[in-house]
Amino acid sequence: MSKFVVKHVAVLGAGVMGAQIAAHLANAGVPVTLFDLAAPEGDRNGIVKKALAGLKKLEPAPLASASRLALITPANYDDHIEQLRGCDLIIEAIAERMDWKTALYERIAPHVAPGAIIASNTSGLSIDALANALPAALRDRFCGIHFFNPPRYMRLVEIIATSHTQAPVLDQLETWLTSTLGKGVIRALDTPNFVANRIGVFSILAAMHHTQRLGLGFDEVDALTGPRIGRPKSATYRTADVVGLDTLAHVVGTMDKNLPDDPWHRYFTLPAWLSALIAKGALGQKSGAGVYRKAGREIQVLDLQAQDYRPSAGKLADEVAALLKERDPARRFAALRASDHPQAQFLWSLFRDIFHYSAVQLGQVADNARDLDLAMRWGFGWAQGPF
Repeated sequence: MSKFVVKHVAVLGAGVMGAQIAAHLANAGVPVTLFDLAAPEGDRNGIVKKALAGLKKLEPAPLASASRLALITPANYDDHIEQLRGCDLIIEAIAERMDWKTALYERIAPHVAPGAIIASNTSGLSIDALANALPAALRDRFCGIHFFNPPRYMRLVEIIATSHTQAPVLDQLETWLTSTLGKGVIRALDTPNFVANRIGVFSILAAMHHTQRLGLGFDEVDALTGPRIGRPKSATYRTADVVGLDTLAHVVGTMDKNLPDDPWHRYFTLPAWLSALIAKGALGQKSGAGVYRKAGREIQVLDLQAQDYRPSAGKLADEVAALLKERDPARRFAALRASDHPQAQFLWSLFRDIFHYSAVQLGQVADNARDLDLAMRWGFGWAQGPF
């Protein structure tokens, strides 16, 4: 296969991820055509243009400067699908619906240039199943390319081969992602939610399980699972709000449906309180309320006992803070396990579950322990991976 040169990229889908992937490509100086459906009235590129205008308002900023928008061309499938012939890389980033994705692949297939790579930004659908919607002649140039949100700032990109993907396609794509976009690339196996989301979402579910079991507050858990244990400031429940509770629910649903024999399958059920928030549209940061909300300048957290929000004041108990200062990890874990304090028991239970889960599932999700650790560092901001 000849040297892979990306002169132009097509991004299919101008939703939150598609628009931000296009923005990051533009930041790197790569010309992009951003596609979506034709608007039913007015400007036929109205959906894409609205998404591009929205990029200027997002925080953290997806664009290095507003001038980078000049590298992004709005398009719609009805009027501009022929422009795909001029693209070396096509990244599909529409909603996580297998039927929608496969219908789109059938539509674009006749317009893909010889030698172009086609990739799906799915966060967990089967790449092999998606490949079956493409003509046989295109399947060896199709793979998964999973960016993490927000794409400009998160280092991780998982690439996932199908049973048809040519090895040089993965090599070329990885080289381009690292050298042009500055990404850290992990090759994941084609299992539900791949590597980082499989372990990271399990970590969130385990935290939810033990939060309820030990009667802790959501803000209390976030005080425990942030920088004190080498995790981001958003910790557990703030991370869920940032990701979007509906998005989290979708990923959990993928695990619940597709991993019936997982030994931890009992964890793969949304708590009733989370389903209730989603049902009333409290989806997290994007809707203004979720586990947390802002009331004026005050940050409030959901209190399940009161069935209402209260001021967020969760803190680490002095006794547990002292245990976490122990530098030797074996002594630190032993001390957490021996303590009767609910916060210590929470941390011990959480780490135990994550370590055990990672060890049991490693062979199913990644080629080696190093890749799993890097995926958690680059994709979830952990200071150290489980191994």
